[in-house]
Amino acid sequence: VQLQASGGGLVQPGSSLRLSCAASGLILDYNAIGWFRQAPGKERERVSCISSGDGSRYYADSVKGRFTISRDNAKNTVYLEMNNLKPEDTAIYTCAAASDCTPPYYYWGQGTLVTVSS
Repeated sequence: VQLQASGGGLVQPGSSLRLSCAASGLILDYNAIGWFRQAPGKERERVSCISSGDGSRYYADSVKGRFTISRDNAKNTVYLEMNNLKPEDTAIYTCAAASDCTPPYYYWGQGTLVTVSS
């Protein structure tokens, strides 16, 4: 099983990015997928999660209204659309799979770096 996170980059405040989490060996529709981030010197936090089945979505307060999580079952990929990015969004973002949107997350992807700076 592999989760491949991609789409990070260097952007200016107020910009948008879309992160992708592509899976192999795992059907994402049958799993909850969470997006996590870790900034230098800070603990890892979950920013969003989409559940299996009905696709319920959860967001951290810090990103609510700016980030949108979605899933494309045909592409076996989960996306994190990030709008109105702020410098405090700078972090390494990674995706992980769980049976539902609670720990434990049993598969983790590698990180993709998002840097928001003017």
